[in-house]
Amino acid sequence: MTDPSLSAANASMPESSVGIVLQRGGEELLVEKVPDRFVISTHAPERLNSVVQQLSNRVQIKKLPTDQAEVVVNPAQRDAAMQQIRLAQEIKYAGHVYQLQDNPGTRVYVTDQITVQFAREVDAAEISRLTQPLGLRQLKPVIGIPNTFVFEVTSNATENPIKLANRLMQLREVLTAEPNIAVRSQDLYRPRDPLYPKQWHLNHTGGTDLASNSHVFAEKAWDITKGHRAVVVAVADDSVDLMHPDFQGIGKIVAPRDFRDLDFLPDPELPDDNHGTSCAGVAVAEENGAGTVGVAPNCSLMPLRTSGYLDDESIEDLFNWAIEKGAWVVSCSWGASAVYFPLSLRQRAVITRAATQGRHGKGCVIVFASGNSNRPVNGRVNERGWPNNLFSGNTAWLSGFAAHPDVISVSASTSLNKKAAYSNWGNEISVCAPSNNAHPGVGLQAVGYVYTAPEIRQPIRGLGIVTSDRVGSAGYDAGDITSDFGGTSSACPLVAGVAALVLSANPELSATDVRQILQQTADKIIDTDTDPQLGTKKGTYEVGGRSDWFGYGKVNALRAVQAAQQRLTRAVPAGRTIQQQNTNPVVIPDSDLNGVSSAIAIRDNGVLRDIQVKVDLSHSFLGDLTISLVAPYGDKVLLQGRTLGRKINLQSTYTLQTTPVLRRFLGKPVSGNWQLAIIDHALGDTGTLNTWQIFLGV
Repeated sequence: MTDPSLSAANASMPESSVGIVLQRGGEELLVEKVPDRFVISTHAPERLNSVVQQLSNRVQIKKLPTDQAEVVVNPAQRDAAMQQIRLAQEIKYAGHVYQLQDNPGTRVYVTDQITVQFAREVDAAEISRLTQPLGLRQLKPVIGIPNTFVFEVTSNATENPIKLANRLMQLREVLTAEPNIAVRSQDLYRPRDPLYPKQWHLNHTGGTDLASNSHVFAEKAWDITKGHRAVVVAVADDSVDLMHPDFQGIGKIVAPRDFRDLDFLPDPELPDDNHGTSCAGVAVAEENGAGTVGVAPNCSLMPLRTSGYLDDESIEDLFNWAIEKGAWVVSCSWGASAVYFPLSLRQRAVITRAATQGRHGKGCVIVFASGNSNRPVNGRVNERGWPNNLFSGNTAWLSGFAAHPDVISVSASTSLNKKAAYSNWGNEISVCAPSNNAHPGVGLQAVGYVYTAPEIRQPIRGLGIVTSDRVGSAGYDAGDITSDFGGTSSACPLVAGVAALVLSANPELSATDVRQILQQTADKIIDTDTDPQLGTKKGTYEVGGRSDWFGYGKVNALRAVQAAQQRLTRAVPAGRTIQQQNTNPVVIPDSDLNGVSSAIAIRDNGVLRDIQVKVDLSHSFLGDLTISLVAPYGDKVLLQGRTLGRKINLQSTYTLQTTPVLRRFLGKPVSGNWQLAIIDHALGDTGTLNTWQIFLGV
């Protein structure tokens, strides 16, 4: 007997869109099938080659680190070959390879997993009733998100994971359904043009192309602490050369892990496995009279070799390892090889868990490079001048990892205290750190484009970063040191190392405390120049003390360590809660992208430590609505996406635990007008905001 709710769901989703819409991070991304390839996984990996070769001797097989293999065939034979291989007993899953419609350089590999978040009132029996007819088998819960589970797409399924997720999204019992996809990671810098300057980024006294105070004041910070072995900095990257002299020392290496080869030796193997060694050197290279020195030389290193793909399992494995093995700081100088990449539900959840529950509840300090495209971390640019019009017009950019509210997103400044030409920017930037200067690039080598357009034609001034290099001739330079590392890839571990110094000075600090200290003690460097590529000026500071180019400023190791010390003895004042409400009903305009807002004025002063928002709303189809909270200084976060389906009443409380994006407001002033903004995205249903309340802990 067919479940009537499933039949209704299937009927409400247009068949033309069921297979081309990818559910991702509360958004719907359009995808296209890649014509000449498909992906498979098998119950018997040792039989993979022989099974595939039965199709044709001209078939190419490429093993992926996600327990899958990519099969490349003649486009005219793709569908027939895929159907044929599905008949083999060894085959567990076979499906199309996709590409994002607006980003043809990005391959999307769909795995055999789907994450589903059910409404709170849906019990286990109901979940089984809804999922079993679709051929889904429950694997495990998603830690930190209520009533959310990972399902495996079994051989009984009649549709692929993308289609199944779209079917599930039509059910009133389902809040979110996402297929687990794998996208290649993209290192955010490849150094060029060897130089050999001093390590000016740590400390300098001036010189050619060196502006006053463009360093991080490491020497004076070292008078207080050079770090402590108990403070563990995890560097997640392509590999780390553990034989390098910069990483020798008693107790230097802690809990190494290779997530590509699934062993405990994250050493470089491939010709391009150079990036992580340089990043680790910037953060924690040992002071041992050889090579270079990191900003936190006495801290220990947890080297983590990533799988090279950003699927849900890989990200969960990475951050779960960091939590379980005791990382204090996690440095991530990478992002997705896509210009628009929202995080999945599982990826957001595990990063939040690491940032809030790691380090015995104090939270791991998680640092991400913002990227090297000279584009917003989350925003739009009117693109022009790209070869073959690869991007044109009003184009959306999103680096989901750097935009996560629980991470410290780092941009790059130069030795001249200017914006690095490549550095990404936006509201999400926490701080910047000194790095090199270079033309922007977006990592689209797969389709032949490396630099953004239009080209920058004026001189690019700024010194490179001297740091560890893969031992011998295999690295960036001929020796064991590279003299022109850079990008936000270098700025990121520099901030991670300063965070390690802060925790060495005061190990009782929470991850949120460390972020606040780095932001509050940063140097307000100013760049009044016009961006030579985009023609914008974003190098000064707005109300609230932040800049789109530099965040709250350039990290200052001395001031940050001093502030951490002061918190050792300073009495923390008792907290208080400010509570206000707006009980005036507001009609929500139907199908109006301008939406409507309701304001609550806060006259008290204070810095935000906690926040809750309660919303009481009625609407004839809540799935049409998005609800956002806008702070007095203009920052905006999404409280509720279009995931409520056919529900007609919403009485919900959004907290730091249920809605981690609210953490973006922590440490900022509470005074001013807070606004609840509501948009109805579709025609035909209407409703009213009845009341809303805000609770601000200061």
